Amino acid sequence: MRIGHRSWRSLVTIPVLLLALGLSACSVSLSAGNPNGTASSDRAPTTSAGTATAGGRGTCEPQTKHDNGSDDGQFTYLSPKQLWTLYGVEPLLKQCYTGKGQTVVVIDSFGSPTLQEDIDNFSDYYGLPRVKLQILSPLGTKPFDPGDQQMIGWAIETTEDVQIIHAIAPDANIVVLTSPVDETEGVAGLPEFLQLEQYAVQHNLGSIVSQSWAASEVSLANSAGQAEIAQWDTFFHTATTQHGMTFFAGSGDNGATDYIDTSITQLSATPTTSFPTSDPWVTSVGGTTIQQNGGQLSEVAWNSSGGGFSRFYPEPTFQQGLPTDNQALLSHRRGVPDVSSSADPNIGLGCFFGGLLKEEFVGNGTSAGSPLWAGLTAIANQMAGHSLGYLNPALYKVASGENYARDFHDITVGNNSTNDKGVSVTGYDAVAGWDPITGLGTPNAQNLLPDLIAAANAGA
Repeated sequence: MRIGHRSWRSLVTIPVLLLALGLSACSVSLSAGNPNGTASSDRAPTTSAGTATAGGRGTCEPQTKHDNGSDDGQFTYLSPKQLWTLYGVEPLLKQCYTGKGQTVVVIDSFGSPTLQEDIDNFSDYYGLPRVKLQILSPLGTKPFDPGDQQMIGWAIETTEDVQIIHAIAPDANIVVLTSPVDETEGVAGLPEFLQLEQYAVQHNLGSIVSQSWAASEVSLANSAGQAEIAQWDTFFHTATTQHGMTFFAGSGDNGATDYIDTSITQLSATPTTSFPTSDPWVTSVGGTTIQQNGGQLSEVAWNSSGGGFSRFYPEPTFQQGLPTDNQALLSHRRGVPDVSSSADPNIGLGCFFGGLLKEEFVGNGTSAGSPLWAGLTAIANQMAGHSLGYLNPALYKVASGENYARDFHDITVGNNSTNDKGVSVTGYDAVAGWDPITGLGTPNAQNLLPDLIAAANAGA
């Protein structure tokens, strides 16, 4: 199922009230190679952000608009520039590290018939360079039905995915692969998604894959589910280790539990996490809530952020160096998420959706974290001059070092216990260091990416 709560409002009611926001502490002030998987030149953005030169040398000053975001009294819509400041991206953009020459692949069901028009409107509104999307449907398409709520939901999901990638890495190429089958729970839609990801690798479409979808491990516990994820695990292993691919997935939006039925109505009464976020070859992204306090912004754990421990995968080597307190929780199981970023539907990147709704909505859910981290990795790959590939060992190596406090915003407040739809499941607390709700924390990219490159190059 696609992951991400949805909240939107009409574009014609965008308020004139603008917020002057700031960050401090785990917060920041809001003042204003040939990589594996590089796409061919016909997929490049139509313009460049600044005047980037080869390898990111030079000085680029992103020229953007509506930098202070907006607020309608219910939802707060952040601008790309606010996200850049929040996550330490702007200093890298000013050095011309914009994701240029890199390609991110997005996997979704159905796609959106207005996807290119919407990202053009998004780019024009915020003053970003336009990007020419490559939209491929190698398995065929299903005609868009404006009365089908699932198709509308996937259209909004796909819109969010590409706009967040573009907001973080304005010069990265984006390839969208769509499936004609609705991925819900269990194995439904997974064989088709696997074919799409295999297609991406076989055709060298890009080195980074963003997956804003999930199937609960509870729904995959039968023989059909186990057979399906065994194929996926083999694919992820080969793609990361032999093809230099990086995979991201959101950790889920139902706290410490998830749905168990294909109609997505019944939550598991016991803790569960989801696939593919639980696969150790995938980097799992949890969620935070951005909080405002006067002129400051800070982050706490989002109470709906998926997180917990896999019933399928044992503790991977990269988590075995976590402290004793973590080991007691892990109990030899794969723990998720690995990292996190903004997910609360009340405050996040303002995205644009056309179609019948013609709405602005907050980019939200852990499905927003997967493309955000994919965009960061496009920048990192440009900086490195090659694909970093499998990131998890390097992420945990960086976090275990002396620079953890400057590379990550450690989230230490919040809990993801669930009390919904007649189900009560005890979740987990955000604590210092890694935890099963926000992972290692959110990025301070200007410091994290150079350290991540060094760790990856050292063979972490």
